[in-house]
Amino acid sequence: MKKLVLASSNAGKLREIQAILAPLGCEVLTQAELGIADADEPHLTFIENALAKARHAAGRSGLPALADDSGVCVIALGGEPGVQSARYAGDATGREQRDARNNAKLVAALAACADRRAYYYCAMVLVRHAADAQPLIGEGYWWGEIRDEARGHNGFGYDPHFYVPDLGRTAAELDPEQKNRLSHRGQALRQLVEKLRNFP
Repeated sequence: MKKLVLASSNAGKLREIQAILAPLGCEVLTQAELGIADADEPHLTFIENALAKARHAAGRSGLPALADDSGVCVIALGGEPGVQSARYAGDATGREQRDARNNAKLVAALAACADRRAYYYCAMVLVRHAADAQPLIGEGYWWGEIRDEARGHNGFGYDPHFYVPDLGRTAAELDPEQKNRLSHRGQALRQLVEKLRNFP
């Protein structure tokens, strides 16, 4: 597969996915480059949302499409923000403002909680065409905990508050290569790539 469209307008996701797919010689176009608007994400599960986004992009581009749906799930909050991670504190103009509001709401929600365990989850879906009856799916989990203090300037979303005890750093303190090796998104994409290699 030499060319595909990424069903996302998130620049951070694009950087991570391009870095992992680069050795395969696969050109990744964004749906924005092709004039494709974001798909709705009305579903209750990550996989359903990822599949809806991939089918939307494939149908409008005529290319294979890759989409992910991911978020942070906090044990003490019953798995929230989960599928609502990107809009946890409501829609805001600009990704940086949205991230700041989401992080502030999450830290406030955990103010009285001793249990800070959380995990990032990612569902990655590839469809070869919009009506693909056998989409390829990869999944990844990355365990950590939520810290009140923001640390680091890499990454995006909840990364400055997502602390990885084994490393003694937040996800935002990792360099991109290290994050791609460990992250939920990296795990899901490598799993999906392995399936692609073994599928006609």
